[in-house]
Amino acid sequence: MLLVMPTDWTEGIVLCDLGDEPELSEEIAALVDQLKNTPTDKMPSVVLNFAGVSYLNSSHIASLLRVRKRVAEGKKSLVLAAMTDEVWSIMLMTGLDKVFEAAPDTMTALARVQLAGGDAGEG
Repeated sequence: MLLVMPTDWTEGIVLCDLGDEPELSEEIAALVDQLKNTPTDKMPSVVLNFAGVSYLNSSHIASLLRVRKRVAEGKKSLVLAAMTDEVWSIMLMTGLDKVFEAAPDTMTALARVQLAGGDAGEG
């Protein structure tokens, strides 16, 4: 079984390019595991690229909330990028557009994360 692991953008930012099922569940599960095993003081910020995702179910949403909680424990940022109209409508219907930070594309998301980190320096 091939598992697509999150792609490190820089030392402090993890960029994940997500796809549709069955990869989506596997990719989010791998990210949750990675974050679960990361010390809070070494927590990266996370950018999730949803360009390849056309649908979210309740299991995906629960996993995203786990990612959000873990990243927040490390006082880092989570930005969801490049959501399709279908995924964005799910976020709007569930009220999650007020819970998650969204960006129109990955470059904007990465810039937001870097700005939120400010001049944190080396860790």
